[in-house]
Amino acid sequence: MTDSSKTATLTIDGTSYDLPLLSPTAGPNVIDIRKLYAQAGVFTYDPGYTSTASCDSTITYIDGAKGELLHRGYPIDQLAEKSHYLEVCYLLLYDNLPTAAELEAFEATITRHTMIHEQMHNFFRGFRRDAHPMATMVGVVGAMSAFYHDSTDISDPRQREIASHRMIAKMPTIAAMAYKYSIGQPFVYPRNDLDYASNFLHMCFAVPAEQYEVDPILSRAMDRIFILHADHEQNASTSTVRLASSSGANPFACIAAGIACLWGPAHGGANQACLEMLKEIGSVDRIPEFIARAKDKDDPFRLMGFGHRVYKNFDPRAKVMKQSADEVLDLLGIENNPVLQVAKELEKQALDDPYFAEKKLFPNVDFYSGIILEAMGFPTSMFTPIFALSRTVGWISQWKEQLSDPAHKIGRPRQLYLGETAREYVDVEDR
Repeated sequence: MTDSSKTATLTIDGTSYDLPLLSPTAGPNVIDIRKLYAQAGVFTYDPGYTSTASCDSTITYIDGAKGELLHRGYPIDQLAEKSHYLEVCYLLLYDNLPTAAELEAFEATITRHTMIHEQMHNFFRGFRRDAHPMATMVGVVGAMSAFYHDSTDISDPRQREIASHRMIAKMPTIAAMAYKYSIGQPFVYPRNDLDYASNFLHMCFAVPAEQYEVDPILSRAMDRIFILHADHEQNASTSTVRLASSSGANPFACIAAGIACLWGPAHGGANQACLEMLKEIGSVDRIPEFIARAKDKDDPFRLMGFGHRVYKNFDPRAKVMKQSADEVLDLLGIENNPVLQVAKELEKQALDDPYFAEKKLFPNVDFYSGIILEAMGFPTSMFTPIFALSRTVGWISQWKEQLSDPAHKIGRPRQLYLGETAREYVDVEDR
């Protein structure tokens, strides 16, 4: 909200400009610079938008100094402990936790939308078998607009609702199909008698030749992974979805854009990069070598899975993920796994090292999630697709919120131009 009695004064060449100061319900005040160019003829310079609020939102709040993550005011650790993914989806989409009747109706709706159009199977077969599942997901999700014409009109609230439900429901099916295709196994259709997480695991690991029963501990761990990745405020992929949406693009194109952005190793690919780093270290006795490299300013190597762009204390999701990792690894009886041994010892040595404490480089959610997913049997190439299907509800919630904002406009960042000024064209024979 705006407090008209509060302003910030900017002085340029002796001329002062009063800028409104906006006060949020939580977090630092925000200087409103929307009219700065019109009044003073200047832009602000903020690479990466790290000091810029691009929108107002009521969905997710992060306090990086405290290590706090709230969805509609509910702490993430409480949601991970007491809730389940579809209930969190409802919360993100509709502002509040559902009643029992509302949750039952929502779960039924999502369950009825899990199958994809049969002709979409042909899209998968157009990719090479060794294509990365994320490449497949970007293409298939973007193509959904060619099959679901009745939910692409963003001006129609009912169509926005249908598109939201479809993507939450179909993303696990698409991710599982991308995985099955990459390993040469037949697609497994969704089952309406299974919960959301169990259904995904069944589609990934069942085969026609034999029965596959989903272990409830694995299902619960998978559900927690979904919850912990459901939304994370205005990160790179969410901002990409909002930017694509600002042009009026259809919802499937917007989510495909988010998936493409998430693919980057600095974003959604961090858990894959973390596991690959653990495998590169290889054995416990090599850990001091890599810790020394991470502390060497002249060495480009850095420890993946430690520290976070936003959290300057601990990542509140990491504690829950570590608990799930212990449960899964205990169930599967793989405590002696070399990668796990390296991970545990690396965590211990890093936390005991004053350098990492001073830099506030604590294990984040990516450090543990990759260990869990590999233990479940997923290859590293599937880590980011699982992140994408988890984050879909966050992207959709942010997309819906933006479209309902009467003040939203097409995104158009400015620049600090450092190139050539105007010069005359020279004919080729005279150059």
